[in-house]
Amino acid sequence: MARAERSAEVKSTGVSHAGAIGLALAGFTFWVLADTSMKLAGNSRLPAYEIVACLGVALAVALTARGFLQGTPRRLLPKNPAKQLVRSLLDLANNLCVVVALRHLPLTLFYILVFLAPMVTALLASVFLRERLGWRKVLAVVGGFAGVVIAVNPFSAARQGDWIGYAACMVCVLCFSVNMVWSRVLMRTETPESLTLFSGVVQIVVGAALMLAWHAEPVTPRLGVTLAAMGLFCAFGSMCFFVALQHTSPVHVSQCHYTQLVTGALLTWLIWRETPTVWMLAGSALIVAAGLLMAMSMTREDPVSNPEIFVGPG
Repeated sequence: MARAERSAEVKSTGVSHAGAIGLALAGFTFWVLADTSMKLAGNSRLPAYEIVACLGVALAVALTARGFLQGTPRRLLPKNPAKQLVRSLLDLANNLCVVVALRHLPLTLFYILVFLAPMVTALLASVFLRERLGWRKVLAVVGGFAGVVIAVNPFSAARQGDWIGYAACMVCVLCFSVNMVWSRVLMRTETPESLTLFSGVVQIVVGAALMLAWHAEPVTPRLGVTLAAMGLFCAFGSMCFFVALQHTSPVHVSQCHYTQLVTGALLTWLIWRETPTVWMLAGSALIVAAGLLMAMSMTREDPVSNPEIFVGPG
């Protein structure tokens, strides 16, 4: 019966399970390219809020165009703007800290650190949403934190990055994790497109206000291309992610997230000629294992759990 329903869905939409996994992989790869572009833009004197405002413009334009082209503009409208504003401000703080973190950390180490988000989200969900924290989740949380400690290797003199980057990453993880717990409440009435668009608009408004009131750095043509690429990659990633979620299990989509460690490490080597240390590789392996255990645990408890629980802030 399930196989027949799946075959009918493939015929009606033209996207198979394998195609959905391919879209998920493409989405996460686009997001790595967006983060790489953000890191390149961060090497300039451009303020973090100006970079985030540019990201918001690209997201808003792309999602609005997609909504009207698909004939579903109503999915872009918020049901509860006040509650969405809280989520969007958390998203804004997260993105500002992402810019700061990428200025102070290698891309690979950044991904290792932000993969703490699923573990922190599980802890917050157990406290605020009263979700059960079984032994698998506890083991995953402990393993994830141990993996980060191993990857950072705080007692080594050859440690990559600095404490500003580490602190910014921890704020990212905290904001993102609170955001995800709050999003799980909002997703009962709001669509993913609405949440993403509202967040993009808030980033535009706040970024523009700060540029007018404080300081705006002139954008050179080369920097403009980098910012445009960042926004487009992020928008393409979001679109692939949404389509993938419509055609396969959220857990299957979320597990593709860990490919960002590979693509992030590859781009780091190609652009900055930085290679991950043995400690980073060992820590990332432990974090991936912890994340997969967390995904398996949540699948056993709730097969249709919110996919965003697994997705880090990068």
